[in-house]
Amino acid sequence: MSELLIPALFGLPGETAALVDAPTARLLLPADASEEEWHAARRDGIGGSDVAAILGLGGGKYTSPRHVFEAKHGRPDDVSSEAAEVGREIEGFIAGLFSKRSGVKIGNPPGTLVHVDRDWMRVNVDRYTYGDCGTVTGLLECKNRSEYQMDDWEDGAVPDAPAIQTHWGMAVGGWDHGYVAALIGGNKLRWSRLERDEEMIEYLVDYCGRWFQRHVVEGFEPEPDGYEATTDLLAKLWSVKAEAVVQVDISKAKELRARRADLKEQEKALAASLREVENEMRLLTGENEVAQVGDKAAWSWKGNGTFASKKFTEAEPEMAAEYTHMVPAIDLDRLKEEKPETYGKYRARQLRVPAKGI
Repeated sequence: MSELLIPALFGLPGETAALVDAPTARLLLPADASEEEWHAARRDGIGGSDVAAILGLGGGKYTSPRHVFEAKHGRPDDVSSEAAEVGREIEGFIAGLFSKRSGVKIGNPPGTLVHVDRDWMRVNVDRYTYGDCGTVTGLLECKNRSEYQMDDWEDGAVPDAPAIQTHWGMAVGGWDHGYVAALIGGNKLRWSRLERDEEMIEYLVDYCGRWFQRHVVEGFEPEPDGYEATTDLLAKLWSVKAEAVVQVDISKAKELRARRADLKEQEKALAASLREVENEMRLLTGENEVAQVGDKAAWSWKGNGTFASKKFTEAEPEMAAEYTHMVPAIDLDRLKEEKPETYGKYRARQLRVPAKGI
């Protein structure tokens, strides 16, 4: 595939600043720096991938403000998803396809950029974009997204997290526009141009600056949040000390238990209300799979849920035997008995609150 691509050039140390081509940034770390140097640079500032998480726009399932806090203090969550790995591998393909479709020239950035006045503001943009005269005009962020997220990218829309990341790149680099390109479902490219929004950038700089000062420089922990990603992270942070006890203030314990009990009751009530609404939908659907309003689908009730293995085995024992096969499985009982420390290391932690009060 031909690409309208301009390779980034590296000059002598004295010439680096002139080659960065970012009005309000300088080069902090070259692209060929070691991984150790790169991680150190990330710990000492706020980067584009941090901002959405700090604002609570990281989706809640994969990242949260707590993730950023732990990473800045040298306790990163080392588990990298397969989707993230694939995204890094095909970044060049997405960038090249964007350039071919849009006609916008692109090039590799020189490395990690840092704001000339605020050294905590940092960014690693995916690509530079170039104007007709060959000068850098902005940045490009590349995303790989699931088919299920197609609606989020239709009609020129850009979801909050990548939009915020692009604005952060403009805030650090000083450019007046940026692009976001997303490959959806592996075969559909969607891209948009975002113009510099001074009000947005002022908000991001102020909010992230205060967050960085309090939680990174001063070291105060963020307040607890309700993100699923935080729950998963907290389960990994500490090695459990078997039977160890921590003393908690009685007023705080009673407050948290009371709040939890109240929320549990609300959860039950909401779950019942939700079932009522969904059951009415099921009744209206009847034996059909899809309910429509005109030519638009309102909802569906298809037989694509969990397979009832036990019911199938009882009703069709001969067929079940034919389609049953042995699969490798870890002998957990043996592992627990012979390697209790290793077994405990990989067990999930569960929060249990006894019904009896304190």
